[in-house]
Amino acid sequence: MRKRAALAVFTAVAGMAGLAIPGAYADDNVGDIQVDSVVVNGGKNIVVDTADRTITVSVTATDPSGIWDADFNLWRGPDGTDPYDSADGLIDPDQTTTPADCVATSSTTSTCSKTFTFEPDWWLTNADAGTWKVEAQVSANDGSYTDRWAYTTTRLQRHSKLTVNASPEPVAQGKTLTISGKLSRANWDTLDYRGYTNQPVKLQFRKAGTTTYTTVKTVYTSSTGTLTTTALACEDGYWRWNFAGTSTTPAVSATGDFVDVQ
Repeated sequence: MRKRAALAVFTAVAGMAGLAIPGAYADDNVGDIQVDSVVVNGGKNIVVDTADRTITVSVTATDPSGIWDADFNLWRGPDGTDPYDSADGLIDPDQTTTPADCVATSSTTSTCSKTFTFEPDWWLTNADAGTWKVEAQVSANDGSYTDRWAYTTTRLQRHSKLTVNASPEPVAQGKTLTISGKLSRANWDTLDYRGYTNQPVKLQFRKAGTTTYTTVKTVYTSSTGTLTTTALACEDGYWRWNFAGTSTTPAVSATGDFVDVQ
């Protein structure tokens, strides 16, 4: 059964994690801690299919007294006030969050990392796709600390698939090919894949013996995500569909379908 964690759950979890509650949104800096970088998922978008996906968030920071610990919060919302969602709070109420794991690279600098799991079968919904903000909180051994609610952002996306089929195979030179396919993406509400409607997808061709695809035309997906068009068969080569992606769905290319032109 799908569940959606309430605000009270996040409030309790945030308190245990040492994070401020978004209703009291405010950046705070005491002392001379320097945050060098905050990296989410290795700098890549977070792409989730219909299974759980665990990613790592890390911060590298420096303070003359050395770094004591750090924590993070991934959240979405207009300004940190209600309504908002939190990847740190939308977890099983029976669980507790764990602090970041800090590794010192010198007496003054450490890199602290923490994992987050996005769970389509528990709390993630289609509406959650898009831009998420990243809070980073770092404390030093001398009591200095920094807490920034939107240090950086990351993009959460629904995994996409794209198929292609060019027929007939083989085909006589100068005859018409029919190229079909389907663009679909993960549906976190139903835990399956559904067609992505009314999206521009490029039909591309690569001549046999070459490595570069050339765009032939752009076709829009149907109400079920299907694609179909025609093209003249001039020479041996590979046909594919190529989708540039959107803010909620990553780019994807179909594996080229080889057609023998006789």
